[in-house]
Amino acid sequence: MLSLLRRKQKPNFLETAKDKSSRGPATSALNQEALEITHGGAEGPSAAPLRRSLLGEILDWMLAPLFLLWPMSVAITYVVAQNLANIPYDLSLSNALQVLGQQLEIENGLVTLKMSAPARLALRTRENDGVFWKAIGPHGEYLGGDRDLPTPDHTPIHASNTVYYQNESLRDFEIRIAYTWVDLSLRDTGPVLLVAAESTDRRKQLANDIIKGVIMPQFFVLPIAVLLIWFGLSRGISPINALQGRLRARRPDDLSPIDENAAPTEISPLITAMNDLLKRLSTNVLTQRRFVADAAHQLKTPLAGLRTQAELAMREETSGETQASLKHIVAGTIRATRLVNQLLLMANAENPGSVGMVDVDLNAIAREQTLEWVDQAISMGIDLGLEAEDDPIFVRGQPLLLAEVLNNLIDNALRYTPAPGQVTVSVKRHLTQIILAVEDTGPGIAPEERERVFDRFYRVLGTRADGSGLGLAIVREIALRHNATIHVMDARGEQTPNTGTCIEIRFPILNL
Repeated sequence: MLSLLRRKQKPNFLETAKDKSSRGPATSALNQEALEITHGGAEGPSAAPLRRSLLGEILDWMLAPLFLLWPMSVAITYVVAQNLANIPYDLSLSNALQVLGQQLEIENGLVTLKMSAPARLALRTRENDGVFWKAIGPHGEYLGGDRDLPTPDHTPIHASNTVYYQNESLRDFEIRIAYTWVDLSLRDTGPVLLVAAESTDRRKQLANDIIKGVIMPQFFVLPIAVLLIWFGLSRGISPINALQGRLRARRPDDLSPIDENAAPTEISPLITAMNDLLKRLSTNVLTQRRFVADAAHQLKTPLAGLRTQAELAMREETSGETQASLKHIVAGTIRATRLVNQLLLMANAENPGSVGMVDVDLNAIAREQTLEWVDQAISMGIDLGLEAEDDPIFVRGQPLLLAEVLNNLIDNALRYTPAPGQVTVSVKRHLTQIILAVEDTGPGIAPEERERVFDRFYRVLGTRADGSGLGLAIVREIALRHNATIHVMDARGEQTPNTGTCIEIRFPILNL
């Protein structure tokens, strides 16, 4: 039966798998420049707007203030640490002033300072790091101690026995001094000024230790906090991801409302708006389907009647001009009927949910549909052939739609291939794909036109073949619904370069 697919005047009517090598390797077409029609359609994808992540937005608004507050926390911690470090050392200076006050004595009505050995030892516990002191009498006379220590410049009004603190510098060293006025209750004498001082090095060291103890753990805690925040937010928006998964898993024709109880209350308004949109969309789809069905019924019946009346009139004895007019009427009704059928098929291809997908033997469909076009090909002087394996090759699809794909490709190839020409249908496996191809020896399609030929009602300028411009558009729609891709390239035969067209439809291999 397959041998009938080649013209009878040729001795070999079908190229089998054994002699395919005579026409070049089967994979050569895969190395040529091709146009892949993806799910974006014939129109190239427009520049996508900048997408914003909800999780990223929340993290930005949470972490940005956190990182801004962290330096402020460091500064506040530094100030607090300095105050905390001053407390114990200021208390030590206050005790030193008390020790100095206990060494004051009155002799012959005059104030004297007699430092005992224990007192000196208490004030200078460590050499170069003890407490330095000075005593000034009621009249400004020097009583003892280090003369170079700064002397406070304000007067002790109602400030007796009150300790005051301030920072000073001595010989380019920073020191902390404590001073007080001691009232000895002597007549005609004022209070005695006592001054104690020490270096601020130990205070700074303590403040730095406090800062390190507080700040250093934050370098470990902060990244952990960021990770915990990210993990918590990720878990928080997981219901949105689950909703996205359910929406993606829906069939293209499933316009039923989304269950609002399965989504968080925060996105309930969004779910409600989506359900309203789905309801309006469902109404529009139903209206469109009814319109297509009604229009098809209204068009097909008058066209069939008109064709029948024209054919009956052609049987009557009429003039040659009348016969020619009747023939034009019949041809016009045939074209109009085919256009209506193609429109109905296009609508069916765009709504595949109503058509069940099954495992289909692509080889069987190729043989059956190619045989139906043999007589027309012979009448047109075109050699129509099939290259297919003997074993079945299964794909997941709808038999009627796949048959229409092949019919449109063969019809298109026969229309644009001048006699004597050649059209070859082939089905083969290649790596992870099953390739259905129709190749012709026609004028070919220019590279700049290969993308637009799949637009509805588009026809290449300068072509004289009859057609509605819907055949390849239908092929594309059906291919997309079968998760297949379309490639348009130059033919692989030995004809003149840049002539002839090969259209391949590549299906994913079905794992049975």
